[in-house]
Amino acid sequence: MWFRNLQMFHLQQPFNLTPEELHHSLEPQVAKECGSQEPFSYGWEMPLGRQGAQLTHAANGCIMICARREEKILPASVVRERLAEKVEEIEEAEARKVRRREKEELKDILMQQLLPQAFTKSALTYAYIDPKGGWLIVDSSSPSKAEELLNLLRDSLGSLRVKPLTAAQSPASVMTAWLSDKGPQGGFIIGDECELRDPMEEGGIIRCRRQDLMGDEIEPHLKAGKQVVRLALEWDERVSFVLSEDLSIKRLGFMDIIQEEAAEVSAEDDSARFDADFAIMSLELGRFIPRLLEQFGGLEKE
Repeated sequence: MWFRNLQMFHLQQPFNLTPEELHHSLEPQVAKECGSQEPFSYGWEMPLGRQGAQLTHAANGCIMICARREEKILPASVVRERLAEKVEEIEEAEARKVRRREKEELKDILMQQLLPQAFTKSALTYAYIDPKGGWLIVDSSSPSKAEELLNLLRDSLGSLRVKPLTAAQSPASVMTAWLSDKGPQGGFIIGDECELRDPMEEGGIIRCRRQDLMGDEIEPHLKAGKQVVRLALEWDERVSFVLSEDLSIKRLGFMDIIQEEAAEVSAEDDSARFDADFAIMSLELGRFIPRLLEQFGGLEKE
């Protein structure tokens, strides 16, 4: 279980529930299949899937949770085709033009008729709570999907005080300074990918890949006032990632040292492998996140 993207949140109050207590809080909203007339369903899934016994999985003092979204697939082309046929049938039978509002009503009726016949697809979103570190980490590249999971968790717990990770210093300003100067400290190394953006409204955007970011080609853009809003980095030869100005992380990769550590742990089955990987990953991210925040002056003060 290796996360590929990080949407990071700071717990605003201590999280004191045990994994068993959290499991019982999640049970009323366990994931279910879509009903015949439901466009989607959303609820909690066991992180270990069929091999699991609870809606939580604990390792290294952290608690993994997982949400499953199931939704019906109604191709827009099918709806348009059926709607066009219905509209043509009404216009010929009643010798009148079908107006926009009536078309929308017909479309709603058709979708309700087609829903029971639609295929379904499902997607899992994993997250874990680190009570000691004070983090909640969601494996998603989409802020909206992370917020969807948080809303479900709030509903299950009654309340949940968290806020997106916010640093004391502007990440865009700090990353821009790195390319203008000697780069970051603390074991961080600049990679070969970045995105530069003019802070002016509708300003220009420059995206670079496989580029020496400390070279002469980037300097004119920085002097013109563009800021770094995405930057590829490595940390301590252990983690590679692309950092965005909102402190979200994409394309997270655990490098050879970590993979070798994981390979050294013997695992008898998939459950044991999941447990070992989660323990190693959460321990590594527990070291990495504070070091990353230090580069931006730590957490923003309340």
